[in-house]
Amino acid sequence: MANTAQEIAKRRIGATDILVPELGFGGAPLGAVGDRLSNDDVSAIVHRAWAGGIRYFDTAPLYGHGLSEKRLGGVLRKLPRDDFVLSTKVGRLLVPEAQGERYPGMRDTEPVAIRYDYGFDAVARSVEASLARLGLDRIDILLCHDIDVWTHGDAQPGIFDTARRGALPALRALREQGVVRAIGLGVNEWQVCDQVLDEMDVDCFLLAGRFTLLEQEPLAEFLPKCVERSVSVIIGGPYNSGILATDDPRRATYDYKPAPDALWRKAQAIRRVCEAHGVDARAAALRYPLRHPAVAAVIPGVWSVREVEENLALFATSIPDALWRDLAAAGLAQGID
Repeated sequence: MANTAQEIAKRRIGATDILVPELGFGGAPLGAVGDRLSNDDVSAIVHRAWAGGIRYFDTAPLYGHGLSEKRLGGVLRKLPRDDFVLSTKVGRLLVPEAQGERYPGMRDTEPVAIRYDYGFDAVARSVEASLARLGLDRIDILLCHDIDVWTHGDAQPGIFDTARRGALPALRALREQGVVRAIGLGVNEWQVCDQVLDEMDVDCFLLAGRFTLLEQEPLAEFLPKCVERSVSVIIGGPYNSGILATDDPRRATYDYKPAPDALWRKAQAIRRVCEAHGVDARAAALRYPLRHPAVAAVIPGVWSVREVEENLALFATSIPDALWRDLAAAGLAQGID
């Protein structure tokens, strides 16, 4: 693939002036894989994404216990700041290891741990620390991270109440002060987004894995409500953490765990319909969420130059309308008018 930027259409975040390309960059793997990437590797990955026209980058303190922010910022700070959009998250403070807990899904060796804090004052501390790690002067989109049942289980109602009284008003205050340009949630469940949408003026939600080619429960009520209220949705995990990106059952994961048999069979049925139309199922997975007007971007996570190049090529694939009709007729993916 030529090392030149392709035209990627842009969409607006809510009612703000922020425009993001429909294909963005999920920065979690830059920290999560730890020493499997060097700083030179990260530089090559981000520069390849930039050369391909990607101008929206997402990260969070969680990803590699701050390593993703450090690595991503180390490259982005050398690029024109007004030419890209950056999002990061609050809700987890990085503290000395004795004062918190290490997140087991990360392979980094950063000498810190995580302490959940959804209080009002913690947001400012989190933003200050993120800016220091990033080496940048501002954050465009600030998201309250993981106040869902998926993360907190039975403790979620209390977590949500704390965020309702603390972190969420703090986000609103930072937006009013012009410190950030857009606010919302970054979560793994649409239900908590729906609850916040009824209680607070937000600009966007980063929803991981819940509106994809494999599952479309938010189509019924949540996404139409977002359109009605001019709130954007950014789709993380468009491959459902891997199940839509492989034909090898040994490598198939769903929600970062081995894929259940029923979902594996559904994913393979989707794959067969796509192949009948000469379309890679990954290309359909990247494009499907964008068929809905609430969705502003999809942001697959990447940790190699090859993955960036594959995503760019897949995203440029022309997909016939007949594919979407056949998936809907087979009961595999709901139609979107």
